[in-house]
Amino acid sequence: MSTVHVSHSTEFLTGVRDYFVELLKEEQPATAKVLAAVREGEWRPDPKSRSAAEMAWHLAASEVWFLKSIADGKFEGTDEAPMPSSLHEIVTFYEKGFAEQIERVAKLTPAQLAANVSFFGMENPNYRYLDFCLRHSIHHRAQLATYLRPLGSKVPSIYGGSADEPWQGPAAA
Repeated sequence: MSTVHVSHSTEFLTGVRDYFVELLKEEQPATAKVLAAVREGEWRPDPKSRSAAEMAWHLAASEVWFLKSIADGKFEGTDEAPMPSSLHEIVTFYEKGFAEQIERVAKLTPAQLAANVSFFGMENPNYRYLDFCLRHSIHHRAQLATYLRPLGSKVPSIYGGSADEPWQGPAAA
């Protein structure tokens, strides 16, 4: 993500906010299903990789942290809070944290969205981090989804059916 300094209209900023809030809300159920499908244990695909539990925690914690940071208008600390002791606690943290933080983001004003915010050496209007949050979450959800079958878990439907959860069409969603 490059540094951007642009002036935008109120309509643009609220439109971008509403668009990304809706996209993030649409993605949340799939992320929750993937998190819930992870089994307890320390399985990892490679010694250099995170374990399934560590990947689940990174996905949950970072998405909530990104949303909180965007709502706060500042990125402080890191997304790596202490990992809960069970996967159930990770899912509960994610569902509660996502609901709280997405509502805060949905209430951001155009001025808050346009404000330049520092993020690990980059300086961008705050609204740009909504896209980064979405892409980061999708990236790590996909990584975690590839862990599921080797763990003996069922792979949920994400954007369409899977061998374990065939697509049933829009009425089943």
